[in-house]
Amino acid sequence: MKIGFIGAGRMGQAMARRLVAAGYELAIFNRTPGKIAALLQSGALEAASLAAAARHGEAVFTMLADDAALDEIATAQGGLLESLPAGSIHVCSGTHGIGVIRRLKAAHAARGQILVTAPMLGRPELVASGEAGVVVAGPPQARRRCAPLFAAIGRRSFEAGDDPESATAIKIANNFVLGCAIEAMGEGFALVRKFGVAPEVFHDVMTDGLFAASAYKVYGRIIVEQSYDRVGQMAVLGLKDANLALAAGEAAGVPLPSGNVWRDRLVGAIAHGDGAKDWAVMALEQARASGLA
Repeated sequence: MKIGFIGAGRMGQAMARRLVAAGYELAIFNRTPGKIAALLQSGALEAASLAAAARHGEAVFTMLADDAALDEIATAQGGLLESLPAGSIHVCSGTHGIGVIRRLKAAHAARGQILVTAPMLGRPELVASGEAGVVVAGPPQARRRCAPLFAAIGRRSFEAGDDPESATAIKIANNFVLGCAIEAMGEGFALVRKFGVAPEVFHDVMTDGLFAASAYKVYGRIIVEQSYDRVGQMAVLGLKDANLALAAGEAAGVPLPSGNVWRDRLVGAIAHGDGAKDWAVMALEQARASGLA
């Protein structure tokens, strides 16, 4: 099966490698060609243009940073809407807003194209190991056609329903809960540090009991070691996710009071020049607010 792929950030590269390793003929396009050199060495093909990636096979994946990039890729001359053959599937795997997915769904449908949303659950290293989850939504027949692709990428697919917006809503809500958990951990670590407690002890207590989950273990360890340069999700993209969550809550009439605290910590971290660090840097922002070095 031939697959097109657009986007070569860390998450996109991890996904693309898994598809190539599973035996799919993958043609990848990225606006910065140098970023795909390693993928080409591993067996991927280079698509000469957006149009070439869109026309390469039965489906084309996009893994893009934000809504503006998705809009541009979709609507540009030679972009997805213009180039994707009728009946072909656009698998949108980035974290995007409800509004852009609604517009894209309608635009694809008007051209006889199919939109499936399939956002990833996990940091890039989890995707690379095949342990990430995939939340999938879209027309049932298209989901069935793409099921082997999702099986190649992740350990499990979560079927969210027939409307692409469903997987988008789940991804936004998942990132909301995770972002608030990291922010709360930052508060907890700051509190025990003020009492002279070694943060490693709090991490052990927390992850040995009620919070013995990978999110608390991974992000708690980053906070303990202050290894904020170990980037899975940049703080600037975390802020994008916080804004998506608050916008979705406002649109649906759902108060998300914790989201405002999450967002403010990210705004503060970015103001201190930490926007390119892992979004766990929220804990450093909390430490600053607590008078800790």
